[in-house]
Amino acid sequence: MIKLVATFCLLALFGLCNADIQADKLYELLKTKRSRNSPVPNGWSSPDEATNEYSPVYIAQQDGLAELDKIVTLPGQPAGVNFNQYSGYVTVNPNAGRALFYYFVESPTDSSTKPLVLWLNGGPGCSSMIGAMAELGPFRITSDGKSLFRNDYAWSNVANMLFLESPAGVGFSYSNTTSDYDHAGDKNTADDAYIFIVNWLERFPQYKTRDFYITGESYAGHYVPQLAYTILLNNKKTNQTVVNIKGIAIGNAWIDDETSLKGMYDYWWSHAVNSDATHDGILKYCDFANETSSEMCDKITDKAWDEMGDVDIYNIYAPICLTDLKNASSTGSINVFDPCWEDMLIAYLNDSAVQKALHVKPTSWSTCSDVLTAWNDSPVTILPIIKYLIENGQRLWVFSGDTDGRVPITSSRYSINALNLPIATAWRPWYLNKEVGGYLEAYQGLLLITVRGAGHTVPSYQPQRALTLFSSFLGGILPPSS
Repeated sequence: MIKLVATFCLLALFGLCNADIQADKLYELLKTKRSRNSPVPNGWSSPDEATNEYSPVYIAQQDGLAELDKIVTLPGQPAGVNFNQYSGYVTVNPNAGRALFYYFVESPTDSSTKPLVLWLNGGPGCSSMIGAMAELGPFRITSDGKSLFRNDYAWSNVANMLFLESPAGVGFSYSNTTSDYDHAGDKNTADDAYIFIVNWLERFPQYKTRDFYITGESYAGHYVPQLAYTILLNNKKTNQTVVNIKGIAIGNAWIDDETSLKGMYDYWWSHAVNSDATHDGILKYCDFANETSSEMCDKITDKAWDEMGDVDIYNIYAPICLTDLKNASSTGSINVFDPCWEDMLIAYLNDSAVQKALHVKPTSWSTCSDVLTAWNDSPVTILPIIKYLIENGQRLWVFSGDTDGRVPITSSRYSINALNLPIATAWRPWYLNKEVGGYLEAYQGLLLITVRGAGHTVPSYQPQRALTLFSSFLGGILPPSS
C-alpha cells in the first residue's frame, strides 16, 4: 500500500502529503482500500491485447463555436498582445452533460504553419491552468493576484498551445451527472480526452492536418502516453478524424511505480534529505515491486518524510511561500520564481470578471479537484505503452528538472533503464548562453534530458532553458553540445 499512497500523494501537487483536505480524503480512501486488501485495479489492456474493433465516438456539430470562444481580453492583460486566445467548453458526453474546459493560445508569428501542442498537468486531478498561468503559457500572474505580465519564454512562441482541464471535475471542467466524479480513472480520462480532441479539431478544422504533439508533467506521465496510445489505436480503426500525432514529451513523469518510488527515496538520501540509517531501513524493509507493504516499511518511510522537514518537495532548494497575498506587491519577473504562485492563481481564476472572459460558468476554481471521490484505475507501469509508442514511430522525450524530490531524475533514469534500450548518444551536457542547461542521453527511440536548476514544474523555475528544450523537441534535434 505504500506504493499507492506515494503515487496518489502526487495529487497534493504543491505540498507535502496530507497537507490539504483533498490529500487527506485520498489518504483515507487508500487506508480503506488497504483494510479491504483491494488495490486500485489496472483497467488497461497491454498494447498487444488491443483490438481493431470499430468504435465510433461522439462528434458534435462545431460550426461557429470557435468564434464564440474567442477571448476579447483577459482582465489585467498587458498592452500589446499580438496573438489570438480562445477558451470554452467541449462536450464529450451529451447524455451525462459532461464537458471539458480548454484554453488555447495561437502563436504570435506564423501560427498557420506551426504545430499544435496539447499540455496536460497531472495529479491525478490537477488543472492544466497551472501550466497555462504559472509555467509555460503567454502570461504569468502578478503577486497581488489581479493582473498579468508577459512570459517572454512562452511555449506559444514556437507552437500553438492547447491546455485541457481533465477529467471532468477538475478546474472548470464539469459533469451534470455527479456520479461521473465517482468513476474517474486513467481509462476514462484518456477516452474523454480523445473525444475532446476530435471535437476540438472539428471546431478548429484548420488544425486537422497540423503536426500534433502531447506534452505534460507529473501524473501526466500516465495521461500523455495513454492518450497518445488511444489516438494511435483510433487512427487505425475508425473512419473519423485522423489525429496527426507525431510525438510526446513528459516532464518529471510518474511512469512506473516500482522504479519511481525507489528513485525517490534514493534521491532523498543522495541529496542529504534522509539519514543513512533511514535509507538503509528502506532498502531492508520495503519491496516496491509488491502491491502491499509491511508495518516496518510504513514506519521507515514515515520517518523519511519526517526527516525531510518543511521544504518544498517539488524543488528541495526553493523558498516556500511566506507572504500574505493581501500584502504582496503587484510586480512580477519571469526570471524569479514566486513560491506563492498558487495563491495568485487561485485568486485570479476565481475573479468573476476573469471567469466571464474565459466563457466559463461561475465556478469555485482550485488547483486540484475536491469533487473526484475516487481514482478507480491506475496501472502500476506505463512502460509497455511507452514501448508501443516507440515501436510506432513516435518521438518520445522524457525531461526532468534535477531539483525535484517528488518525481526526481533518479526515478526517470531507473524507469528508462527498465526498457533496456540501446544508447544512441552517450550522456553529455547541453548548453544555453554558454552555460550548462542540463544533461542528456539519447536511446533508440527515446531521449532523456535534464534541466539544471529546475524543480517539478520545469518551466516555472527555468523558463528559458525549458523553451530551448521544447523547441529542440519540436525540431527533433538535440540541444547544442557547447
